[in-house]
Amino acid sequence: MIDHLELATPDLAASTAFYCGALAPLGYTLHVEGKANGFGAEPTRLDFWLRPGEASSPRPHFAFFCATRPLVDASYRAALQAGGTDNGAPKLRVDISPTYYAAFVRDPDGHNVEFVCQT
Repeated sequence: MIDHLELATPDLAASTAFYCGALAPLGYTLHVEGKANGFGAEPTRLDFWLRPGEASSPRPHFAFFCATRPLVDASYRAALQAGGTDNGAPKLRVDISPTYYAAFVRDPDGHNVEFVCQT
């Protein structure tokens, strides 16, 4: 099981603003702000971090769990409104699995962010 993910970004403020908006539908908020910024659905469980530096390379692909398909839709819309770019609108991805419903956006640094519901 993955405990946390950390991304490097050349513009910490811009990436922080993006993820504050993009992750809001998932209940994630910014809990730690400083040399690195930590997000989580709970203040005691920070599992997503941003730190200043060269953008992570090669650009990773990572997915945020969504309990429902409407939550995938809401997260995708929030990410676009927060400045992300479309990399695959929400839809059923039967090439992966019959129940794999996902959407993809690129964050300000080009990281491939996925929102997925597998039920």
